[in-house]
Amino acid sequence: MAIDSALPSPLGTPLCEKDAKALRFIEEMTRNADPVQERVLAAILSRNGETEYLRRFNLDGATDRDTFKSKVPVVTYEDLQPEIQRIANGDRSAILSSHPVSEFLTSSGTSAGERKLMPTIHEELDRRQLLFSLLMPVMNLYVPGLDKGKGLYFLFVKAETKTASGLLARPVLTSYYKSEQFKTRPYDPFNVYTSPDEAILCVDSFQSMYIQMLCGLIMREEVLRVGAVFASGLLRAIRFLQLNWKQLADDISAGTLNPNVTDPSIRKCMENILKPNPELAEFITKECSGEEWDGIITRIWPNTKYLDVIVTGAMAQYIPTLDHYSGGLPLACTMYASSECFFGLNMKPMCKPSEVSYTIMPNMGYFEFLPHDPNSPPLSPESPPRLVDLAHVQVGKQYELVVTTYAGLNRYRVGDILLVTGYYNSAPQFRFVKRKNVLLSIDSDKTDEAELQKGIDNASLLLKEFNASVIEYTSYADTTTIPGHYVIFWELLVKDAANSPSDEVLNQCCLVVEESLNSVYRQGRVADNSIGPLEIRVVKNGTFEELMDYAISRGASINQYKAPRCVSFTPILELLNGRVVSKHFSPAAPHWVPERRR
Repeated sequence: MAIDSALPSPLGTPLCEKDAKALRFIEEMTRNADPVQERVLAAILSRNGETEYLRRFNLDGATDRDTFKSKVPVVTYEDLQPEIQRIANGDRSAILSSHPVSEFLTSSGTSAGERKLMPTIHEELDRRQLLFSLLMPVMNLYVPGLDKGKGLYFLFVKAETKTASGLLARPVLTSYYKSEQFKTRPYDPFNVYTSPDEAILCVDSFQSMYIQMLCGLIMREEVLRVGAVFASGLLRAIRFLQLNWKQLADDISAGTLNPNVTDPSIRKCMENILKPNPELAEFITKECSGEEWDGIITRIWPNTKYLDVIVTGAMAQYIPTLDHYSGGLPLACTMYASSECFFGLNMKPMCKPSEVSYTIMPNMGYFEFLPHDPNSPPLSPESPPRLVDLAHVQVGKQYELVVTTYAGLNRYRVGDILLVTGYYNSAPQFRFVKRKNVLLSIDSDKTDEAELQKGIDNASLLLKEFNASVIEYTSYADTTTIPGHYVIFWELLVKDAANSPSDEVLNQCCLVVEESLNSVYRQGRVADNSIGPLEIRVVKNGTFEELMDYAISRGASINQYKAPRCVSFTPILELLNGRVVSKHFSPAAPHWVPERRR
C-alpha cells in the first residue's frame, strides 16, 4: 500500500525523512480506519472469492461487508482443520487462498496436542516487514540517540518440520529470521544488533545464546537497549550469564572461543569480533562472581535506556523480576502480533506495562470483534454472534478478535480477549487482557483447563495401587525460578498410611502430567529450555476446605463455589504454601521430537 508523503504527523517531530514517511503512513491509516478496512476486505474477497472455501457461501462475486458478514460463518481452527490438512498433504488447488501457500506458521497446541498450522503466503513477509519498519520511528520520538549505539537482542530460531507435501511448518518469528527480508535487510542505524545473524540463525540453543551473550559483553558500552521477544526469554539470558560467566570471561581474556561452539559460520564471524581483552574479562568476573545480581543489566550495560520485551498478558508475571535485574529500567512493549496476522503497534512504547495499548493498523487484515462477557453463557448455533467492525468498537468493552487475512483465513477466531482503551484518530486502541481459555503459561506455551485435567487423570492412575486418589487440586505458574515452571497443589486421600505413595511414585506423577501436555509445552522443556520441570506440592488434608472458607469470607457464594484450577492471588498462594507437606519434581524431561506431519 502506497504511503502518502503529503500528510503531516501530529505524533511528534521525526528525526529524519524516513521516520517522517513512516509516521505519515501511520497517520493516514489511522485517520481512515474504516475506509481502509473496506478496501482491505474488498481486496481479499476479489482475490480469494473463487477459492473452494468461499465458493461454498455463494458470494457471487460480492466484495462488500454486508454480504460477507451475512453469508460467511465465524470459525475456529477445528472448523478449518480438514482444509488445512489437505494443503499440508499436498493439495495445491485454491482451497483457502488463490495464491500458493508458501509455508505454515505454527501456533499453540490443539486439543489433540499438536501445533496449529496457519497457512501463509509469500507476500505476508512484506506486510510483516512493513509493520516492523514502523516501530523505531515511533520509538525515536520518545528515546533520542538510538542511532548512536546497538541493541542487545536475544533472538532465536526454533525447530521446524515439514508436512507430507514438503511445506515448512515453523513459528512465525523463525520464518521471519530465516527470510530474505531479514537476512538482506537494509542498513538502519536505529536497528543495529550486537548479535551476528549467524548466531541468531544457529539452531543449537546453547551455541546461539553463548555467542549472543559473548557479543553483548564485548560491545557492552555500545548497548543502548536490551531485549528479547518475551520477558521470559530475557530472564533466561540472565540465568545463562549466571551459569556461564566464567567461561565467557575466559574467552574474552584470551581472545579464543569456547570449543563447545562448533558451528563453522559462527566461528568464522567471531574471528573479527573476539580479541583478547583481559581488562573486560576482569570487569565481568568482578560483577558476576558476587552474590548480588540486582541491577546486573545496568551494571554490565550501563548505557541501556530501556528493555524491549513483551510484558503484557501472561508475561506480566515477570515484571518484578525484570525490575530486580534492571534496576527498574522502562519496559517497552512495541507491537502486537500472532501467527495468524500482525495487528498493530504501541503508540506510547515507554508507558507503564499496566497502561500498554496497541493501535490496530487497519491495512494488516480485516478485523472484526466478538463482544466478550465472561459471565454470559456460551454462544449457540441457533444464536450466531453479532460482530462489531474495527471502527465501531466501544471504549471500555471487551472483545474477542476475529480476523480475515490475505492468506485465506475468513472470520477466524484468534482467541485473544482485548479491552478497548480509546482511539487514535479513528483506529481503536486495545489492551491485551488474556488468551481465551488459557490456564497456565510460562513462555510461548498455553495450557487450558481440559488439558491439565487430562494430565491429572493420567497421573492419578499411578496412585491406584496405593488405594490413594487426588481429592482436589489447583495450579499456578511459578516464575520465581528461571526458567519458570508449573506447580500443581494436590490434596490426596490415602486410605492406608502404611501404604502411601512413595516419593519416586509422586515424582513419576509429575512426569506423567508433563507427558500429557501439548507439544509446545514439551518442546519448551526439551529443546528450548524455556520451562523447568513440573512440580507437585502435596498439601495437608483439609487445605482446600480452608481455601473455600477463605473465598466465602471474601464474598463467594457457598452454593456456587468450586476450587479454582489456577491461582495467582498472593494470600491464596501463601495459604497453600503454608500447608505443603512434600514437594516432587519430574525426574526426567518428557518425550518430544519435532512433529512429523502426515
